[in-house]
Amino acid sequence: MSEKRSKKPDDLDTETTFANMNVEGMPWYDPSRKDNRKKEGIRLTRAEKWAMFKAGFVAVIPFVLGFAGIFLLLFAIMALWIK
Repeated sequence: MSEKRSKKPDDLDTETTFANMNVEGMPWYDPSRKDNRKKEGIRLTRAEKWAMFKAGFVAVIPFVLGFAGIFLLLFAIMALWIK
């Protein structure tokens, strides 16, 4: 019939938050609690910036070539159809 559930507490919930839950407008907002962590900017060298640019470009190339290929294929089909 119905199985009895164990009353053992769940060990998976560690009450750890990964984001600041003190959001203005929410009922639990506490203006006295501020996020005291210092926000630091990321400083990249010129070589690192170029490496990021190249990686992004290489990641986008297949999509651009695929779009251009499909466009050319459709254009060729339309050109043959009209003839």
